[in-house]
Order: sequence, then C-alpha cells, then structure tokens
Amino acid sequence: MKAPTLPDLRRHALARSLFKPTTLPKALKRLGFLQADPIRAPARAQDLTLRHRVQGYQAGDLERRYARLKLEEDFFINYGFMPAEAHALMHPREPRTAGTAWTAARWKQAEAVLDFIRERGVVHPREVDAHFQHGKSQNWFGGNSNASTQLLDGLHYRGLLRVAGRDSGVRTYALRPQPAAPADADAALDALADLVIGVYAPLPELSLNMVIGRLRYGAPHWADACRAAQVRAKARLPGATVDGVRWFWPAGENPCSARHRTDETLRLLAPFDPVVWDRRRFEAFWGWAYRFEAYTPARKRVRGYYALPMLWRGEAIGWANAAVNDGRLRVQTGFVAGRAPRDTAFRPALEAEAARMAAFLGVLPP
Repeated sequence: MKAPTLPDLRRHALARSLFKPTTLPKALKRLGFLQADPIRAPARAQDLTLRHRVQGYQAGDLERRYARLKLEEDFFINYGFMPAEAHALMHPREPRTAGTAWTAARWKQAEAVLDFIRERGVVHPREVDAHFQHGKSQNWFGGNSNASTQLLDGLHYRGLLRVAGRDSGVRTYALRPQPAAPADADAALDALADLVIGVYAPLPELSLNMVIGRLRYGAPHWADACRAAQVRAKARLPGATVDGVRWFWPAGENPCSARHRTDETLRLLAPFDPVVWDRRRFEAFWGWAYRFEAYTPARKRVRGYYALPMLWRGEAIGWANAAVNDGRLRVQTGFVAGRAPRDTAFRPALEAEAARMAAFLGVLPP
C-alpha cells in the first residue's frame, strides 16, 4: 500500500464514518459507540448523529426503540450507547475517584433499593424517591438533587442496574444480570480499545493515546493498564507518518482506496459526531479549530450556542445554528472564509439539508 497523504486520511475518515444510510440496528453496529448528550438544539446529539446514517430517521427513534435493541446506555470513554457484549467487558467495576466509595450505611440503602426494583421489574426514579424518601443530597457538581436519583446513578455505574428505557427523557432502571469478570483483562481492554478506535479512526498518535486513556472512565479498575494498552494498539495497528505525525487505523482498511470518494451532499454535523469529536483531528483535516460553546458565556461565543459544523464536498466550510420557532426550522450560518461559497450548487445543497433536518424534526422547513 502506498503511503497516504492527509487528503487520503480525510477521505478515509469521511467514507468509513458517513457510510450509506441503513437500518438503525445496522447503523449502531457499524458505529460501535454513540455518544449521548441531553442538550436539544434542535435535537439531541445522538439523534443528530444517527440522522445521517439511518434511512428515514426521526428525532427520538433511538429512545423509542431502545428497549428492542441490544444496547446498553452507560459510560464508555464518555456517556452514550454501546453493544451489550462490549459493555459486559467493563464490568464488574468500582469507582476509583476520591470520595466515591460507599459507606456501609449507603450500601444498606442500595440493597433495599435493589430489592424494591427486583419486586417491580422496571422503576422510575420518582417511584424510588416516593417509596424511600431519601431526601436531597449534594451531587458531584455541587448542587442538590434527589438522593434516590444519585443512588440509582451509583448502582447503574457499578453495573448493578441497567437503563431499561426512558420516560419523557428520564431514565428508568432494571436489575442487570451480573456476568463473570473477563478471564483475560488485557484481551478485554484491547477489545474495548479496538472498539473506540473503530469509531474515530484514522487517528493521529496523540488522539489514539487520548481515546485509549479515556477507557478509564468506563473501566476505572483498569486505569493503570491503559498505558500498556496504548503500546499494544500501536504495535498491532497499521499506520503511517504523514507530515511528521504518526496516524493509525484498523487492520484491513486502506486509507488510499479509490472507493473513498466525497459526494455533493451538504451535512450539518452534531458537535459530538464521530467526524467532529476529535478536535485535534478536525483541525488537522480542515485547518480551523471547532469549539463547543454551549457552556461558554454568551458574550464570549464565536460561533454560537450549539454550532453544527457544515461539511460540503469533503471540506468543513463553516457552521450553522439551528432552532425551531413557531413550528418552523430556522438556520443561521457562518463561514470560515467569511462568506458563503459562490458556487451555484451551494445554495440548493444547503436548502436540501435544511429540508432534511426539518423532516427529521417533524417541523416546517425554513
């Protein structure tokens, strides 16, 4: 195989992630992991990601169909959805962050909640709170929330509960069968590393180190083993040095393949879309820094509260902020070059994307 160029790697990244739209189960299997985010602007990140990869996808389809899919909602390298068989590799796990260990009294509360759920099958946090009246307690970011909700979150993170579904966006819980720990910890960690690499490849070396290092969030008991997993990954994965940077991708893939062609479709991508998520790679591919500004004070925002990177003809040419007002989609655009492309094909491409997004949201187009 010839040595790839940066444009080769960019085409490879787009072709492998923005595959031909398919069914929801097949798209989830190809993605491997789907990051979730609760902000709805104009839809949740998981829905904005899936709409480019699932035929006829409507906002909320994942939530509506979740119980019938072989998925688990949990922490991985961040919070999201992943295949049940891969999820099992991370368990049993115990939080290792300072202050997260439970006291005997807390475990007694937890056992009572588990017995309560065992009797009912699936519970809403509101039911647990009403039954036990645990009151309020300080949460991890310094505010107060229901102690029952925090207890359920802790049981979920420890793998004793699973998310059974959602009720108006609120997680409902069921008991999770307890599988045995993986017989080979290194093999399990390598499988998780390959899963996350498959989501975000091709990856520059620093990003590869970063995504494997973040496995400590999903598998905190293996935090000290992540560095060795990075070394093993670099030894087994194909790679090349491009413009002084070492890049890696999954075995069996060819970044220089002639099949990796760009198309004419204009896409507005979610801030956590696999194409966008690695900010280091994004800047290497397109020469400008994308930043998520939802938590930036309004006066300091450069591109907007929930700017969606705009991809056209293989280039990230700008961004858009989308919102629904009075049942109609509104789209405000910005461009890296300071103005919209003068190509006569651009405006129809943008209008077509706005129409697709409006249909996905079930609202009127701009």
